[in-house]
Amino acid sequence: MINLKKLLSLCFLAIVLLTNANAQKKNKTKEQLPSGLQDRQYWSNLLYKIASPVILNLANGTLKQNMPVEVPPGNKPEFYKKVTYLEAVGRTMAGVAPWLALPDDNSDESKLRKKLRDALLIGIRNAVDPQHPDYLNFRTESQPIVDAAYMAQAFLRAPKALWEPLDEVTKQRIREEFKALRTRTGAYNNWLLFAGINEAFLSTIGEQADPVRVEFAKRKILEWYQGDGWYSDGPSFSMDYYNSYVIHPMLVDFFQILTQSKKVSQDDYNLAVKRMVRYAEFSERFIAPDGSYPPFGRSITYRTAAFQALGQVALMHKLPEYIDPAQVRCAVSAVMHRMYDQQNNFDSNGWLVLGFCGSQPDIADSYTSTGSLYMATLGFLPLGLPADDPFWTNPPADWTAKKAWSGQTFKKDYHVEY
Repeated sequence: MINLKKLLSLCFLAIVLLTNANAQKKNKTKEQLPSGLQDRQYWSNLLYKIASPVILNLANGTLKQNMPVEVPPGNKPEFYKKVTYLEAVGRTMAGVAPWLALPDDNSDESKLRKKLRDALLIGIRNAVDPQHPDYLNFRTESQPIVDAAYMAQAFLRAPKALWEPLDEVTKQRIREEFKALRTRTGAYNNWLLFAGINEAFLSTIGEQADPVRVEFAKRKILEWYQGDGWYSDGPSFSMDYYNSYVIHPMLVDFFQILTQSKKVSQDDYNLAVKRMVRYAEFSERFIAPDGSYPPFGRSITYRTAAFQALGQVALMHKLPEYIDPAQVRCAVSAVMHRMYDQQNNFDSNGWLVLGFCGSQPDIADSYTSTGSLYMATLGFLPLGLPADDPFWTNPPADWTAKKAWSGQTFKKDYHVEY
């Protein structure tokens, strides 16, 4: 007969063996998943984590009820409540659009995509219904010009997923909200692009665009090109990430529409793309071996939006030959791990908090509130590439700074003339 001591020992041994077997099974599963697909799984889960509070609450009619309105210290949230909800929705839409445009399949990732896509279509309907508690403000203040533009960019990036399935009443309401933006104007800088792309979007859905807003945006942005892939944000140059937050991606999307109506030549569009590619080279080099990057300039609370231009170039398959797509994947993955894993950027309910890498409300700009922070989704554009794209399937590759700081050969950099 086995005594109690031996029985306890056998039980303990069984638990240890079972635990080890489960751990080995998990490790084996992880090892069987190629590293690029591990990165994709991480990206898609992280984007879902960021975007889902905005999209699911909008679909449920609880966005204004549940979204906090954190503002810079010393400011009162009353004004921000007029604009922050549209900020959150428009910016989130622009970031998730390429991902939601992918076809459904049987993967866990596809289930996340479908859940967000279905919810967003309901949410868009709610956002423009004047009788709905989450009806968003397009009608007062200047800020809606900005965030309607990100919504427009989302429709342009994923028309079959986000525009075509909408019912006709919702489509007409969107038309009217966008035309209502013409009662206001904004700053004399990148805001011209917002007004321009709003009009360009209207032209794609059967409305007459305002030719003055379109032409003014086109001419002034081109005049503000400084060279070597950099635009100034208005008449004066500012060293910040606005070339990625707004200027390059939105100008390229804007010009793509204008080429269809022959308001911009194919050569002008190609030049805008070349300049964005050149800027993307700088973006890739900004990323340090540990995944950090310089926190300079305005609006650094937009976090991973600093790499929207780099991501769009990858999404368009326009990376220079010397940059392996896996370099970009690994570099931006390192940024995401450095930023989102090592510091808590979310409150207890999953909403982004004011800060660059963690909760740092003192570094927020005066125009920033909770909704503004959802620019961060713009750093995830390569998720619009299918899982079998070389961006995800190529073996891991060191990025330029990692090569440079480890004694490897890397490409020298030179000024370009275009």
